[in-house]
Amino acid sequence: MYTTALDSVFERKAFRPVTNFSIPTIVNISFTVSAILNVVWDNPFISWNPEECDGISKISVATKNLWLPDIFITEFMDVDKTPKGLKAFISNEGRIRYKKPMKVVSICNLNIFYFPFDQQNCTLTFSSFLYTVEYISLGMEKEVWEIADTSQNIIQTHGEWELLGINKATPKKSAGTNLYDQIIFYVAIRRRPKLYIMNLLVPSSFLVTIDALSFYLPAGSESRAPFKITLLLGYNVFLLMMNDLLPASGTPLISVYFALCLSLMVLSLLETIFISYLLHLATTQPPPMPCWLHFLLLHCTSPRTCCPAVPQKGNTGLAHLPGVKEPMELVQKLPGPRETELNGCPGSTRAQQEDKAQKQHLASLWVQFSHMMDTLLFCLYLLFLATSIITVIILWNT
Repeated sequence: MYTTALDSVFERKAFRPVTNFSIPTIVNISFTVSAILNVVWDNPFISWNPEECDGISKISVATKNLWLPDIFITEFMDVDKTPKGLKAFISNEGRIRYKKPMKVVSICNLNIFYFPFDQQNCTLTFSSFLYTVEYISLGMEKEVWEIADTSQNIIQTHGEWELLGINKATPKKSAGTNLYDQIIFYVAIRRRPKLYIMNLLVPSSFLVTIDALSFYLPAGSESRAPFKITLLLGYNVFLLMMNDLLPASGTPLISVYFALCLSLMVLSLLETIFISYLLHLATTQPPPMPCWLHFLLLHCTSPRTCCPAVPQKGNTGLAHLPGVKEPMELVQKLPGPRETELNGCPGSTRAQQEDKAQKQHLASLWVQFSHMMDTLLFCLYLLFLATSIITVIILWNT
């Protein structure tokens, strides 16, 4: 029965269903962020009395038998993958309701500087491609707050984005002499950062912390430099593995943070090489230390004099050497005249002892200088690290 009654309507599906072509068809639209587009319009040629049709007030009809408004999304950037063979519901009053599931791949100007703590504002513009305002007038099938609530309930446990809110605007779009009706939805979303915190920030922070703690290894230890090299290589491998989680375009703040961490680890390794060189210099052939350098770096530990003189005759000097916990006596008791006569070299023994004492004294100064430089560079390392982290956190919170 229903086929006979509606055959005449279906045969005219290519035409906009109106009794007067000067009257526009009102198409009400709504959507959810789960990609379901609801389209509602009236067909004045379809109506029946439910009492005469066994109480049937709604039927489903294949969309291929109906005229459909050509509503599209302006920002759409992919082929329409809507399933075929969908049906629409028609009420006894001629109101047609069509729910179209869509996967929208759209253009959205993303500001990824604050990734992964970023908020984005995207737009979805619904408009007709063919019909101007004289033929189709777009309206809202639901209120904006209803669309936002429905979307939030659907996506609150899915995906990496959190819906913050939806607003709308209804400006007209002009194309030459034609004027088209459109509805623009402004969708505010925020990224859920937990995945990136656990996979990017936490491992990176652990590696940098271990690198900072490696300064507590003895400066002359042979394992300090290899340990830092291993950390540096591990950090590079970590960055290569996590590269897929970073945005493909732009320069987010987290990339700057990773670059700073990598730079600090490289500088830490260079500092270790420099200190190792100074200690090697102190234990082989230490050069004379300039007075100004001794004053700047060692005056606080030896306030009595700026440049202590080389131990004189009969003096006893104490020096700290690498690997020796207690200071050792640099000049022993000078031999008496009879002892020198017995040795057969009255002048050479004293000269050798003085030369040895001078070398040990210089070695002690260079070892102290190395430890002072190690402490100073470690403090600068911590200062720069703390400043960088605080700056990044402040920028993320703005």
